[in-house]
Amino acid sequence: MSTTKPPVGPTPSSVYRRRRLMVGFGVLAVLVIVLLIFFRPGTGAEPAPADAPTTNPVATADTGEPVSTACDPANVLVEAITDQDSYDPDDNPELSLSVTNTGTTPCDLNAGTSTQVFTITSGADVYWTSTDCQTEPADAMVTLEPGVAVATDTPLVWDRTRSSPETCEIIDREAVPGEGASYYLSVTVGGFASASPTQFLLN
Repeated sequence: MSTTKPPVGPTPSSVYRRRRLMVGFGVLAVLVIVLLIFFRPGTGAEPAPADAPTTNPVATADTGEPVSTACDPANVLVEAITDQDSYDPDDNPELSLSVTNTGTTPCDLNAGTSTQVFTITSGADVYWTSTDCQTEPADAMVTLEPGVAVATDTPLVWDRTRSSPETCEIIDREAVPGEGASYYLSVTVGGFASASPTQFLLN
């Protein structure tokens, strides 16, 4: 049996005061830490959410390599192309386009038939538009490297007739004037228009 006896008698009031002060300081420290976590004094504005997208990134964080982004309209050169400058009565013009990224970094463009529009005019008259009777348009995303022209693989053949959505089922549509008549081809692709129309003659 142990002979050690617990201390007997009242604890001095100074001990209780010290204990209360220690507990009070502990609670105060916890409150200060919680307030600092939630309010972050000195940071100014609230930080952006972690999943907020970066606008128009130009390089990856780890490799430093350029990242393709949507093309800047100021850096897109579109050209309307015909296979000849002048056509004999039995020749049908073949129409195509090219698009060049004149910037310094690669960019992405939807160059599919869903975004291509070929328009032939003469004077104030619009004679033919490729979308009037277009079938099965498709998207095609391409990455344009700086300074590299990308052209359509298969040209459109214009049968030298007027077009309109109402005449798509008509086999013998109205032929356009020839005998040296001057026409102009304009194109758009991905929302970007050719800088200037391309002139050609129908004999």
